[in-house]
Amino acid sequence: MMTRPGFRLALFAILLALVVVLLGAYTRLTHAGLGCPDWPGCYGFISVPKTEAQLAHAELHYPDAPVIEHKGRNEMVHRYFAGGLALAIMMLGVQAWHRRHIAGQPVGLPLALVGVVFAQAAFGMWTVTLKLWPQVVTAHLLGGITTLSLLFLLTVRLSGKFAPMPQIEPRLRRLAAVGLGLVALQIALGGWVSSNYAAMACIDLPTCQGQWWPDADFANGFHLTQHIGPNYLGGKLDSEARTAIHLTHRIGALLVTISLLALAWQLNRAGLKGLAGLLVLALGVQVSLGISNVLFHLPLDVAVAHNAGGAALMLTMTLINYRVRPVFVVARRHAPSIWQHAHVLLHLGPHR
Repeated sequence: MMTRPGFRLALFAILLALVVVLLGAYTRLTHAGLGCPDWPGCYGFISVPKTEAQLAHAELHYPDAPVIEHKGRNEMVHRYFAGGLALAIMMLGVQAWHRRHIAGQPVGLPLALVGVVFAQAAFGMWTVTLKLWPQVVTAHLLGGITTLSLLFLLTVRLSGKFAPMPQIEPRLRRLAAVGLGLVALQIALGGWVSSNYAAMACIDLPTCQGQWWPDADFANGFHLTQHIGPNYLGGKLDSEARTAIHLTHRIGALLVTISLLALAWQLNRAGLKGLAGLLVLALGVQVSLGISNVLFHLPLDVAVAHNAGGAALMLTMTLINYRVRPVFVVARRHAPSIWQHAHVLLHLGPHR
């Protein structure tokens, strides 16, 4: 099948989304989330203040947030790229709406992406105005991964490369869906670890603080209704609460590994060796990066790569779930008009 109109723009958008996700991780890991205390500008300007007049303005209006140029730069570069991504997604939405009468043209997905990107902008604003409140920071990360995954799904659909597969066992589809859910949950836990500065709560493996089960405060570690503010830079939780968060993330990693290895085995049995190999590769890289973060005490490049690995694993699971999706067959000879109507509405077959 030939690619559909909009494929190149979607491919560009997904690459841009990946850059935005990595820039967001870099901004968070360099403690630059409040590099600009306002939104969408930076101390009231479109870039980090540099001149004497601009610096004087910043000091007058934001006396509790001194200008730190490299942090402000990290924050604004992330915002510039995010703005470019928002424009690309809106273009995809407009194009899809104009082509909505074309059979097989995805419409709901591009329009959903427009809604997601507006929500992401709101979470980006709240990340700053609520001073890195962990709930908002984690939601912002999940929104970025959701944007990336939906763009990937749209790109795959527009590529026209994947025809319907032979009948897949329901057990394999369920296992793929469970794996996708667990990866999403693990990414959320990773965001919670990062937003609460709990990555270094355990600095040894396989034990934590020299124990298999150290003192951990799960009630406070996962107190999702905690009060907002005044400022969460550096984290507010005590050591035992951070330990609980870190331990939960490790347990989640173990569950994800077992689940995805079982999925890879089932994919291989079903003759989908390429997908099985891709899954094992993505999982192996991500687990290795996670272990490296602990052993080498969270080096910046490895920590950013760990975020990229999480995104790659999510995209792999998105592709697997897309490929093993149910294929509904309707006999054309009995009801051709019904088949054509369902084909347009549900985007079945190679057009999905």
